[in-house]
Amino acid sequence: MPDVIAYGGDWNPEQWPEETWEQDVALMREAGVNRVSVGVFSWSLLEPVEGVFDFAWFDRVMDLLAANGIAANLATPTASPPPWFGDAYPEALPVDSAGRRLHHGSRQGFCPSSPIYREKALRITEQVATRYRDHPALALWHVHNEYGCHNARCYCDTSAAAFRAWLRSHYASLEALNDAWGTAFWSQHYGEWAQILPPRDTPSLPNPGQQLDFRRFSSDALVELYVAERDLLRELSPGVPATTNLMAGAHWDMDCWAFAAELDVVSTDHYLIGAREEPHIDLAFAADYARSLNGGRPWWLMEHSTSAVNWQPRNRAKAPGELRRNSLAHLARGADGIMFFQWRASRAGAEKWHSAMLPHAGVDTKVWREVSALGAELAGLAEVAGSRVKADAAILIDHSSVWAQDHPAQPSSELDPVEEAKRWHAALWRAGLTCDLAHPEGDLTGYRLVLVPALYLVSDSGAANLEGFVRAGGVTLVGPYSGIVDEHDRVRLGGYPGAWRDLLGVTVEEFFPLDGPISLASGGSGGVWSELAHATSAKVLDTYATGEPAWTRNVWGEGAAHYLTTRLDDGALAEVIAAVCAEAEVRPPATCPPGVEVVRRSHPGGRSHLFAINHTAEDAVVTTASGESVTVAAGDVRVVTR
Repeated sequence: MPDVIAYGGDWNPEQWPEETWEQDVALMREAGVNRVSVGVFSWSLLEPVEGVFDFAWFDRVMDLLAANGIAANLATPTASPPPWFGDAYPEALPVDSAGRRLHHGSRQGFCPSSPIYREKALRITEQVATRYRDHPALALWHVHNEYGCHNARCYCDTSAAAFRAWLRSHYASLEALNDAWGTAFWSQHYGEWAQILPPRDTPSLPNPGQQLDFRRFSSDALVELYVAERDLLRELSPGVPATTNLMAGAHWDMDCWAFAAELDVVSTDHYLIGAREEPHIDLAFAADYARSLNGGRPWWLMEHSTSAVNWQPRNRAKAPGELRRNSLAHLARGADGIMFFQWRASRAGAEKWHSAMLPHAGVDTKVWREVSALGAELAGLAEVAGSRVKADAAILIDHSSVWAQDHPAQPSSELDPVEEAKRWHAALWRAGLTCDLAHPEGDLTGYRLVLVPALYLVSDSGAANLEGFVRAGGVTLVGPYSGIVDEHDRVRLGGYPGAWRDLLGVTVEEFFPLDGPISLASGGSGGVWSELAHATSAKVLDTYATGEPAWTRNVWGEGAAHYLTTRLDDGALAEVIAAVCAEAEVRPPATCPPGVEVVRRSHPGGRSHLFAINHTAEDAVVTTASGESVTVAAGDVRVVTR
């Protein structure tokens, strides 16, 4: 990818009369746009009748971009099949868990396991790739769009057959499957593969192993669709990189680790959730996740919003300066592409109230002025492209664990693993620390501290991986209800936290979910959850008022393993995380007042860029590790390059 910050958004010229296209491109150049995504939802116009293709209008779009020096992320338009598809192939439409077939009229109206969908998707992909593989505007293949956003799981008979094939490939025998799923319970023992169905609606609770494997299968089915299109594109246009826009940190129906392994460059979409008190911290979580999915390398923000979105109960418009802060926060955390949905706000359709770079009101607007100013600023920050963020701490996260804990029969519905991971991440954010996210079985050798907020499910290899990290001198902090089950969602017997009893030096005999706060001897408090624990080799650092351990520390090899038996309140959690950070010698790149974000990007052996982002209404002073003081005005962003 070129050493510039890619800047632009989705351009959908098919929504507008052709006479506006020249105006669009002229305004793009004025705003500093150098990259647009095109063709994302163009299938019904590129193939208006099955087998009949019309590329003449799209040729003019691509030629116009090339003539103006704007590169294209050229999409395969397979996220939204045309009306003729559902009409001709109703069996390929998705079916929900209640057996209802969903119909055409929005997007992603297909079953991911449908052979006829794959056939038609590959045909339009081949047509697009053959026509534009040598076009001067082509810079990146944008495959599909937000896989699984609306059709992550399909329960039709085609999916059922594909699920059985997936199970056969993952289990050596039907007996192995019965053992993994615990089918002796509730008389669920399977005697034939044909008896196995997706977890469709049933009179009572579904089998946890079946539900977990179906979510794994469904994620794999989406990855397979991407790989099929990508491989065809590679064959027809060697050397042109490919990506698809994930929704890392917001959409948990796909295994982003598995998807990211197949991408030439990781790209993701992120939208602020207006109901959150500090949505910019949620943004940081998503950005750190995207960077981690790419192994610490730069990644692309393929979509975010200039202002309001259209799909939340209250679609809050961004305050003056917020667009810039959001964009530069993504850049600070490793993004080399800053793009929006979309270029021109739609006049009609379901997303007509979604903000855009060019608003309904035109150029004499706050949004347009900020969009143009950001384009100029990013051009001046081109040196940042290619640099990396080095994190000394990581949070373990795994989609399989999230899926397993999503089963309705849990000790408490209030212990949300994703929100707990975000809460621990927020504690690091407030301490000025940048962290990665890591898979439990991933390489942990580069970290000093590994946090495990809520990893209910862990495999034997994942459990051993954390043990090895600590044994070699690392520090870990493990949250409650972690290490409880194996990869099939079977309880690890002998006392909780089963996978890590020895590592943590603690045995838990019973869980005690809470409906209110619980006091700690230190003066802090916990809530939602508590455990009846016994320290076997660990030192007790804090207790409940009744004397049972609430926070322990165990020496393991050259390192140390801390454990919490309750969900600490934010203040107490911050204190514990500060303590383990100090023990692990994890330090921020600068000191700053609350509400100010600091992140450093560096080139190996070269210059570095310290981003200081002030999310408050007061001026702030940031002091770097070298003692330099940097004043950041209220709501402003400073980038200090050394």
